[in-house]
Amino acid sequence: MSRLTKLKSVFTGFVLAGLAATGWVQAKAPLPDGVPITIPANKLTEQGLQTYALIRQGGPFPYDKDGTVFGNRERLLPSEKRGYYREYTVATPGLKHRGARRIVCGGKPTVPEACYYTADHYASFRRIEP
Repeated sequence: MSRLTKLKSVFTGFVLAGLAATGWVQAKAPLPDGVPITIPANKLTEQGLQTYALIRQGGPFPYDKDGTVFGNRERLLPSEKRGYYREYTVATPGLKHRGARRIVCGGKPTVPEACYYTADHYASFRRIEP
């Protein structure tokens, strides 16, 4: 690796770290054990709490896509077989479309093993702690 390439790499790392620290970009790296950071269920938004309750009671869900298979293509959640994860919309007040907020749960639909919240359309996740 040339000296210039090394310098570019170091500079890029500093720039990205600075942007992440100021909130301009969000770090996507999971924690060392592969599990995203957590959020207590009672800290979800009102709409998030409503969606979480609907998941646990099996619906009915307001959006056609709710309960469909989530492919985990971003690979930010722990690796599982296809069909393990399902996604649900968390409504965003003021929007007439689904918005970016979702809850993704793995396991049995009404008794999930783990649920994750994303406010940025799968760019990052937080594991929901019941």
